Amino acid sequence: MCTLTDKTKTFKKTPKQVDAIDLMARFVEINLAGGSRSGKTFIIIYAIIVRALKYPGSRHLIARKHLNHLKSITTQTIPDVNKKAFNNMLEFEFNKSDYILTFSNGSMIYLVGTEDKERLDKALGFEYSTIFINEASQMTYNIYETLLTRLNPDPGIKPLLLSDLNPSSKRHFIYQLFYKKVNPETKEPINNPERYATLLMNPADNLDNLSPDYIATLQSMSESKRKRFLRGEFSDDSDAALWRWDWITNNRKNAAPDNLEKIVVGVDPAVTGNATSDDTGIIVAGRVKVGADYHYYILDDLTIHGDVTGWGKAVVAAYKKYTADRVIGEVNQGGDLVEMNIRNYDRTIAYTAVRATRGKARRAEPIADLYERGLVHHVGEFPELEDQQTTWTPDSTDSPDNMDALVWALSYLSDKIADDWEIGIA
Repeated sequence: MCTLTDKTKTFKKTPKQVDAIDLMARFVEINLAGGSRSGKTFIIIYAIIVRALKYPGSRHLIARKHLNHLKSITTQTIPDVNKKAFNNMLEFEFNKSDYILTFSNGSMIYLVGTEDKERLDKALGFEYSTIFINEASQMTYNIYETLLTRLNPDPGIKPLLLSDLNPSSKRHFIYQLFYKKVNPETKEPINNPERYATLLMNPADNLDNLSPDYIATLQSMSESKRKRFLRGEFSDDSDAALWRWDWITNNRKNAAPDNLEKIVVGVDPAVTGNATSDDTGIIVAGRVKVGADYHYYILDDLTIHGDVTGWGKAVVAAYKKYTADRVIGEVNQGGDLVEMNIRNYDRTIAYTAVRATRGKARRAEPIADLYERGLVHHVGEFPELEDQQTTWTPDSTDSPDNMDALVWALSYLSDKIADDWEIGIA
């Protein structure tokens, strides 16, 4: 039987992590927002494990939009927590097929990707003592509310719904719910604000656990990325952005038509794989002709972070899942390695390489025009993509990877191949 007394040891929490634990003792719904590598996820995983050990047979859930994005929690965060807080003495089995950790006292931690309907439905068949929404910037309010319905621990166990994120737009439901204290849908004041608590945790609060150069690396990034990953600040929509919020929301659809005639996977690849690397933008889009015009449907955003080679597997999985006709890959930085990374997983993929010799604004403007004309429909909500679209401006110096992948995909589908594109088809 696992107990706290024989498995845990005293480890040095940062002052902010101490504050986080204190909030968990006093509130039900808690959001930890802030910059990269600030210790948010570590302290939440620690708290979940402590609760699993304290309450035999209890269930706990960790959710993120894409299941494969939870890999770092199983391969990095949990081992790190085990080493630093439990002296590598935790006893558990990890079912890699079902993504379930089972402790020797019968407590279980389920990990689920909310975009996988079958796995999500299975997970929703249970009730949980703790629910953790990892990187909530990718989530919708509908998913948050759905998961909240499963927060129902046994008598004597305090319910906890925890979330973390690198702040995105002030329009995001987390900001509306936790900071403005309004219902994200109705904009009416919430009835029970005493349930909610927030804590800002930034890299500067976690210096003892970071390499000396990490803060300098964050400081060298673009202003928008410093704002999000260094200072942990939520952003406002920009009047200079190429997209308007109502162009997206007014044309959103619950489902795509069955007769899409062409589907592509747009890829904006990362060429390094560390905590401060760009993401690999992966957007799935399709088109169908309605009257005289083509209409375009954004089917999925599968953007991933920090894996310089594994994104090829994700691209191939998206290609097969949506029975796509072609992958459109930007090769300005990766060159032939982009195609090689994809073909390592499937040599039969239909692939088009694109190389742009001019700026993002020139490529993005014709696509923003399609949105303004009401010809582009997001199938569901894609918070990070939509945040980039409505905050990125032509004078920005950062790399909006989700948006870039969207531009590649829609440019190909709409035949808006500019003169400054160099293309190669294989």
